[in-house]
Parts: sequence; C-alpha cells; structure tokens
Amino acid sequence: MRAAGLGGKVNLVYASIDRRTFLGGITGVGVTAVAALAGGGRAAAAGEMFISMNGSLTPKKPQWPEFVKIAGWIGYGGADVDLAAAQAQGVEATKALFERQRIKPGIVSLPVRFGGDEPTFNEGMGRLEDACRFAAAIGCPRMMAVMPPASATPKDEFRKIVKDRMLSIQEVLARTQVRLGLEFLGPLHFRARQPHEFIWRMNDLAEFCKECGPNIGITLDAWHWHHAGATADDIVAAGKSLIVHVHVSDAKKQPAEEVRDDRRLMPGEGIIDLDTFFKSLKKIAYEDAVSPEPIGRVPETMTAEEGAQLGFDTTKAAMAKAGVICGC
Repeated sequence: MRAAGLGGKVNLVYASIDRRTFLGGITGVGVTAVAALAGGGRAAAAGEMFISMNGSLTPKKPQWPEFVKIAGWIGYGGADVDLAAAQAQGVEATKALFERQRIKPGIVSLPVRFGGDEPTFNEGMGRLEDACRFAAAIGCPRMMAVMPPASATPKDEFRKIVKDRMLSIQEVLARTQVRLGLEFLGPLHFRARQPHEFIWRMNDLAEFCKECGPNIGITLDAWHWHHAGATADDIVAAGKSLIVHVHVSDAKKQPAEEVRDDRRLMPGEGIIDLDTFFKSLKKIAYEDAVSPEPIGRVPETMTAEEGAQLGFDTTKAAMAKAGVICGC
C-alpha cells in the first residue's frame, strides 16, 4: 500500500482516524513524514514472533535509514539491519531510528567469511567484536551467516576447518552475548557447485552447532527447510535454544534439478507446508524475527513500498492461517 491522495499537504484531521485509513488518504507526502505522523509500526510484545522487512522485498534498494522508515510505515514489527550503514550512523542514532518507528531490529549479518581462505577469515575476525558490541547495543543480539553446502575440500577436512573457525567466533559471541544463526542451503544446485557436499540438512547442521557452542545456532529458512526435506520434527528437535532467526518464502512444484534460489514465491503462493512450519515454531515458543525473503519474486517495476507491502501482507496471512499471532 502506498500513500495516496492530498496533493502534498497533510490534513491533520486524519490524526484521529485509523492508521491504515490515514495512510490511504495521503499522497505526495514523503515516507519519512508519513511514518512519523502515523507513528510507525507496533512493537512486538514479549513472546510474539514479529515480521522483519528484508531487502529482497525492495529491488529498488532504498538507502538506509529510509529502509527502516518504510518498514515502520507499512506496519512491520522490525527491519533487518544494514550493518555497515548503521555502524556509520552510530549506536544512538540507530536506536533512535528504530524507536521512532516503534519497530525492532531483526537480524545483522555476520561480518566474517569463514568458508574461504585464512587471510579473509582473519580480516573479518578483526571486525567481529566491534560488530557484535554494536548489534547488542542497538537491541539486536542476533547475527546470521550461510553455511556452505559444498566445498572443493573433502568433507571431513573442511568440517575441521569450519569448526575451528566457529570456535573462534563462538568466543567473541559469548563475550558480547550475541547469537549466530547459520543457514543451511537445501536445493540441489547449491550442492552441485563443488566436488564435495558439505552440511545442507537441518539435523546435520543442528549437530554441528551444538559442537561449536551455545551461542551458535540455526537460521531457519522455510525455502531451504522444504528443499532439504526437513520436517516438523527437525524444528521441534532443534528447539527454541537453537533457532536464532527465521526466513520465509514459498516454492512452486518442480523437479529438484530445476529449482533455483532466485525463483521463489511469496508465502502462501506455492507448495511449502507453511502451516506446519509456523505451527512448529509456535510449539517451540520461537519469539524473534520472521523475515520474508522471496528472492526473485518482486518485479523490478514495483516500488520499494509496494514490494514491502506485498511481503508483509502475504507473510502475515500465512502466519494467521497457521494460528500464529505476530507482533507485526
């Protein structure tokens, strides 16, 4: 939904009516002004999942902090954090930005590439503690990174390399009280890119995370959960203590050989059993961010606001269908 209708001037009579009706009655007013007048999103209550706006919904890539203002305007409960841009603004400015929109930060990306060469890993480690302290200070003690599903190095050898690096990362996470969610990638085309398959099943990743320490867990993506053949039992077995962050999208029915990561659908448009997915999250009392990530689904012709609205509406509907109340 985009602001529509008053030729660039705000009629203050709208301040007394419903927020969405208000937004529907304005046009020519910048997102910043509308968000400020409408009061932003609703902060999620303790114990509620909340929908966090993800960059895959906005192909026109609004700059930070406009991204967060759009999330508040639409009614999201949170927005994923652009770490570099937010750090450049500083802790207090970033906290104030989220507070003005009445939303939460959803997730921060790990600034360490742990699956490549040693110099690159060490360079990222040099920035990790500052990034963790920043994430914790803005109220987002959660980071995420992708677990390589395949490698040029044999599995046992690569597992040792990755585990040793994760143990180093765990030390920093523990000091700063930040959790890291590793995302497993299910589709065949990821596993076929390198000679040796690595960790791509949810249960295998859960076992690996437990070996690495209590601050390391899983970023659970419904798309990868589906394509890896994971089940409700895998979610329940992982439990609340292991699920750090959640992504959601949908998939069409097709052979494994034809699946591509950038051809996803909005929640509810495909065949993924999102009822079971969300009911399982509710069962383990998951209460953090759910980020819609329908990579490739939002047309380039859509505005950032339109893409964000579509992602919000379809995700909220999928959660409601599963009987999950979200903090929006």
